[in-house]
Amino acid sequence: MPSWQGKSSGTTLGYKIFITLLKGGGVGAAYILLYFVSFYYFLFSKSSRYTRYYFRQRLGFGYWKSFRYRYKNYFAFGQSLIDKVVVQSGIKSPFSFHFDGEENLFAIAAGKKGGLLLSAHIGNWEAAGHLLERLNTRINIVMFDGEHRKIKDYLQTVTGDRNANIIVIKDDLSHIYAINEALSNNELVCMHADRFVERVKTITVDFLGKPARFPAGPFVLAAQFKVPVSYVFAMKEKKFHYHFYATPIQQYDFTDRKAAMHQMTKEFAAAMEKMVHLYPEQWYNYYDFWAV
Repeated sequence: MPSWQGKSSGTTLGYKIFITLLKGGGVGAAYILLYFVSFYYFLFSKSSRYTRYYFRQRLGFGYWKSFRYRYKNYFAFGQSLIDKVVVQSGIKSPFSFHFDGEENLFAIAAGKKGGLLLSAHIGNWEAAGHLLERLNTRINIVMFDGEHRKIKDYLQTVTGDRNANIIVIKDDLSHIYAINEALSNNELVCMHADRFVERVKTITVDFLGKPARFPAGPFVLAAQFKVPVSYVFAMKEKKFHYHFYATPIQQYDFTDRKAAMHQMTKEFAAAMEKMVHLYPEQWYNYYDFWAV
């Protein structure tokens, strides 16, 4: 059964080259090298067939428009990795941010009942994630630990320790207890809700006109703890500018738990669709998302 493998491609040497450029020549110099690296992945990456299907069949782009946007997609993904390192490290940051709906997150934090912030592999959530510190509450970020250990160790020396608490998704399911504890303590939990790995439960809803499977886990948590939910995205609009979106607080009636979870998944998929149509090159999906 097709599913995401929980890791991205790349080598330690590649990261070292880009970070050396960042320190010596700034973000602009790293972007120049990225033009060539992106072109390589555009030509030779096995995932090209998935981006081609996405642009041609799901968004309905013509051949040449799809061709351009497939390259723009790899370039935007590379930019997101560079920007993440810049924001999380001591490297001078040129980035500015515009906030849409930030008051919704302050309202969740002020409620002192915990909450779920659900995002997707769209834009660059990690570039704006550090700004959540302003909410004055404990933040827990749930993520896969799929990067190669050498890469993770090297990036740790560059970015240092994260201020947010990281909950790593593990095969032994120990992360479930950590998430439960965080929500029981009325803390915020941030997680992606658009990818699943094998052996996890999923919920199928329409996405871009065709049924697709979403991980059930985030929506199970919302039903179990009955916490407020907001869908959040950080999208790049200009070379050094991000637009942060947070939807109004979602509260669901979980009397019929299954129906409520399905409705919640539909609304999350709709929020994703809105971002995809506004920023089509910034959805970084490199596997068969519509395999059901």
